Amino acid sequence: MSPSMLNMSTIQELRDQLPDSIVLLPGSEEYRASIKRWSDGAEKPAALVILPITERDISTTLSFVQKHGMDLAVAGGGHSTSGAASTAGGLLLDLSRLRGVTVDPEARTVTAQGGALWEDVDTALGQHGLATVGGVVNHTGIGGLTLGGGYGWLTGLYGLTIDNLLSARIVLADGRILTTSPTLHPDLFWALRGAGHNFGVVTEFTFQAHEQKNEVFAGLLGFTPDKLEQVVGFANALVADEGQGGDGRSAIYCFLAVPPGAPRGTGPTILAAVVSITTEEEARRRFAPLLELNPVMDTLAMVPYCQVNAMLNGIAVHGDRKNTKGFSFAMPLRPGLARAVLTELGTILQEEPAWVKSYVVFEFGHLGKVAAVPRGEMAFANRSRCQNGVVQIWWMDAKDDARAGEKGRHLKALITAQAEKREGKEEGGAVVYSNFVETGDRSVEELFGENLDRLRLLKAKYDPTNLFNKTHPLVSRKDAGQLV
Repeated sequence: MSPSMLNMSTIQELRDQLPDSIVLLPGSEEYRASIKRWSDGAEKPAALVILPITERDISTTLSFVQKHGMDLAVAGGGHSTSGAASTAGGLLLDLSRLRGVTVDPEARTVTAQGGALWEDVDTALGQHGLATVGGVVNHTGIGGLTLGGGYGWLTGLYGLTIDNLLSARIVLADGRILTTSPTLHPDLFWALRGAGHNFGVVTEFTFQAHEQKNEVFAGLLGFTPDKLEQVVGFANALVADEGQGGDGRSAIYCFLAVPPGAPRGTGPTILAAVVSITTEEEARRRFAPLLELNPVMDTLAMVPYCQVNAMLNGIAVHGDRKNTKGFSFAMPLRPGLARAVLTELGTILQEEPAWVKSYVVFEFGHLGKVAAVPRGEMAFANRSRCQNGVVQIWWMDAKDDARAGEKGRHLKALITAQAEKREGKEEGGAVVYSNFVETGDRSVEELFGENLDRLRLLKAKYDPTNLFNKTHPLVSRKDAGQLV
């Protein structure tokens, strides 16, 4: 639906009902900034953009959307490459004005508004010597990452982001504004932790924080391709229960990528992101086998934890076109499979040299804290010890969209055919991390496992008309009427 179909007097009526918020129409610089996304390919031309300042204005906006039969999208950090945070001709709720963060250092909690980025949270906590489990790219929005689960560098110590979520405030489709927690609307709180995109607009999150006064050992290491098998072997050993990182304090992400700024025609090599929540002496002991491989790049140093989640920002910059193909892999990762992926990525980049920013990442962290939480305790169903990874194809021209999607699926299939653990699904769990999956790329049965039936019952209770249907929708639009 376009603004012309709405009638300008109707739009003015909405403006009058939103005294504290901003209403944008196509054509202005503010409008163009609001529909920008991390991936250019995820941008869509909204008919209206609302930048709410209050929960009441969000409630009013949701009523307006339903009254006029408009499509709705909600944007926080805007990192979804599937376009789930965008709408073509509908109404966009842009939460970017809701970025307040408050820390209670005595209780060790942090409360952040729904449009905050992880940079906002990390910085506020760092001022008090605290930290919580957050995104490893700090310009990611807290809302999307939290509602889908949330892995981070502190997961080995404290579990997922949702394992540290204490409460949340949400605006429902019917306009109600609720506080949810283990004791307040606990069924809704259960659903928010893993499938929250389906239930409303979360305006506030309160997380448990943890003492992190000391600096941590972190940075990037670069290795030539011939070292791949040794790097993978080290990563497997590091996060095994009996390994140096078996205490959850050390993790490594292995990127297969062309180094930023490398000469044209350079093939993909190995970039290892390292974090150790230890002293430098202990970290260098743990990572000694890796450092002995003579890295060609080494930025390792002791840094405040609040800076760690900026470490990968240079690999995950805004702009261009991207698709995200998530996968999981059972441990240990076979070095031969990693070699096959590196070779295939190199072939793709030879064919498409402009796609030079594409990469594959294998994440290695200790997942004992994740697996210790019973699968039924919250909607998030992936409580296995399988590690996560991403195939990120990165291109510039819209004419290449179909081919880029094909290559991303090809690389993902190469990995999943050999490394993705299927037993989890058979046991009622999930086999892949939903935040790494583009909407529609995996079935909701794969994403939510045995929790899906309960989620659908709660969907019928809290959003019977399926207003919130963008990210891994629990029911299709054609089936939404069956919820009522």
